[in-house]
Amino acid sequence: MATSANAAPVLFDRALLRARQARARKQGEVSFLLDRVAEDMADRLAAVTRDFADVADVWTPGEALRAPLADRFKSMTRIALDSDSETLPLKPESLDLAVSALAFQFVNDLPGVLAQIRRALRPDGLLLAALPGGDTLTELRQSFAAAEAECEGGVSPRVAPLADLRDIGHLLQRAGLALPVTDVERIMVRYDNVFALMQDLRRMGATNILIERRRAPTRRATLLRMAQIYAERFSDPDGRIRATFDIVWLSAWAPHESQQKPLRPGSAKASLEAAVKGRKR
Repeated sequence: MATSANAAPVLFDRALLRARQARARKQGEVSFLLDRVAEDMADRLAAVTRDFADVADVWTPGEALRAPLADRFKSMTRIALDSDSETLPLKPESLDLAVSALAFQFVNDLPGVLAQIRRALRPDGLLLAALPGGDTLTELRQSFAAAEAECEGGVSPRVAPLADLRDIGHLLQRAGLALPVTDVERIMVRYDNVFALMQDLRRMGATNILIERRRAPTRRATLLRMAQIYAERFSDPDGRIRATFDIVWLSAWAPHESQQKPLRPGSAKASLEAAVKGRKR
């Protein structure tokens, strides 16, 4: 898809994302991963010793954050994924806290969204978010790639590049946010077979929405070979398979004069050379 020189590339069909999430709600959502993230988010916020009056939930699927955070905040504005636009309906310096759970992985212009959140935060306001990254579903991706290469002579795009800790930290700083912190939590889930995993992904609304995705159905022979490869490479002694989910956590603050600042170059009272010499004595 063509883009202008300054526009972010359009990777995701966000209209299809809304349709897939609506289908998942109709079929009965599988929410164990989102529930886990929501609980962890409540725990992380409980460790922050300050009050947040104006709070916004940015694009978290459904009402996952409302119950875990109900005791902490009197009200929380939920920004739903209801259009293709990634423009957030937020006024400058209108928020004390912005949260998001398992939504930023489907954003075409993540730097732009982070910059919007930065503008919406009051000084010393906090952004806390979680998204899949790293080696999430690495077993499924490897198995599909091997099966397609073997059965079809090529590999089709199925999963977009996932977040890297260093990249996320850089994006937070680029958006003008201060004191960025990122970490990753690995969750391992076991299934009877790969088709049970794929069913869960459908009922999470988390199947392929890449613009450049393959439109034709996957061949039955390729699917069966993929399942065989997955079982051969990623099964436990009891025959059940493993699926990796890496959750990348990010937090950062809108700048404020009270925040800790790095020392100015040359302002140290003792040199590194002197410290090293002192240790050698």
